[in-house]
Amino acid sequence: MGPRYSRRDFLGMSAAAAGASLAAKTILLEPDPLWAAVPPAGDKLRFGIIGIGMQGSGLLGNAIQLPGVECVAACDLYDGRHTLAREIVNNPNLPVTRRYQELLTNKDIDCLIAAVPDHWHKQIVVDAVHAGKDIYCEKPMSHSPADGVAMVEAAQKTGRIVQIGSQRVSSQLCKKAKEMIAQGMIGDLMLVEGWLGRNDPTGAWEYPPPTDLSPETLDWNTWLGTAPKKAFDPYTFARWRCWKEYGTGVAGDLLVHLVSGMMFMLGIQEPPKRAMSIGAILRWKDGRNMPDVHPTIFQYGEIPVYMRLNLGTEMPETYRFQGSKGILEVTEFGLSYTPQSGKDSAPSYYAFGFPRAMREEYFKKWHEENDPKLGQEPMPESMTMKAPDFDDVKPHLWTFFEAVRSRQPVVEDALFGHNAALACHMANESYFRQSAVAWDAASKTIKNV
Repeated sequence: MGPRYSRRDFLGMSAAAAGASLAAKTILLEPDPLWAAVPPAGDKLRFGIIGIGMQGSGLLGNAIQLPGVECVAACDLYDGRHTLAREIVNNPNLPVTRRYQELLTNKDIDCLIAAVPDHWHKQIVVDAVHAGKDIYCEKPMSHSPADGVAMVEAAQKTGRIVQIGSQRVSSQLCKKAKEMIAQGMIGDLMLVEGWLGRNDPTGAWEYPPPTDLSPETLDWNTWLGTAPKKAFDPYTFARWRCWKEYGTGVAGDLLVHLVSGMMFMLGIQEPPKRAMSIGAILRWKDGRNMPDVHPTIFQYGEIPVYMRLNLGTEMPETYRFQGSKGILEVTEFGLSYTPQSGKDSAPSYYAFGFPRAMREEYFKKWHEENDPKLGQEPMPESMTMKAPDFDDVKPHLWTFFEAVRSRQPVVEDALFGHNAALACHMANESYFRQSAVAWDAASKTIKNV
């Protein structure tokens, strides 16, 4: 069920789309009553979770608050998170393990949630769908383009539900922005901007490792997986996003949210044609090899998209869609629409290069043809909408669980997730190659332009 409006709100928005002159207003988007229809008691979904770290613990805590959903097993390579999982679900007897394969063979588990480092996404998702399990996998979907290709192929071959965890796609706010753009309120799209910045150590992934972390409490060799072997290092474990061997940097952590939300709001289902990145490690010179400032220009179709990521300056997550009929700006808790007529608001100043008689005749004719009648002056409308936080994961989790029940496809499936992740991989490749890059669909590789 979509957001509810009064008749006055609905007529107001329809008039705005038609170019009417109305006073500015603020509209409150009510939360979508996602779980109004509680599933029958015997229809409980049982899920297992792989990875109970910073993100996984949040997903677990939110998932168990949804009706008709139960966690029946948890997996993590660090033993301290076995204790954490049991604390979150308030079940000291919750089955826990270091081996995610045990969850794949567990017939009591209907579906899975995976929140693990990026370099483990592909293997877990591919193994899960081939074991007949639907899976919610954290963003970015893949650690490399090749991983993404393999994940899409596995999902399509098995027919299992794969949903990627960029929650903007399930928010009421982004749904309303999508509707407004589709209705033509901003006219022809000219340019898209997006930005997000942080200015604190935690935001830059300077996480404190667990104090009891050791080769005894953590299966370090398995955690390394396909990455190069190295000696046990608690800081690598806690701060893996800093290194390309395990993560995808600020592109995979933050840019993927901006790209996924933009793709959803614009109805895009393809990777960018081209990408050009610059950036550097300017603030967090701690041994990381991923940039902490990373702006990228993409080309989607013919539209330029400029995304700016910064771990040294606080900037609220923002989208700005610039169109021929106005600007739509979307932030975490609301959106604003400011119309533009696209017409001259006064005689052209070019006429000041005309001789006097010609200039005065032009001015006179312009005013006769364009000046509004007294009392009929236009009042360009601006519109503001307030809505629930588009960063809330509950609606996105609910979308996944409902798809598991209904077997209906999700928006942010493996193909959507692959296309969003490709934008991040292209941004990273452009940064490291110091060259513009493009996605070559024939070879399924990123190439220099």
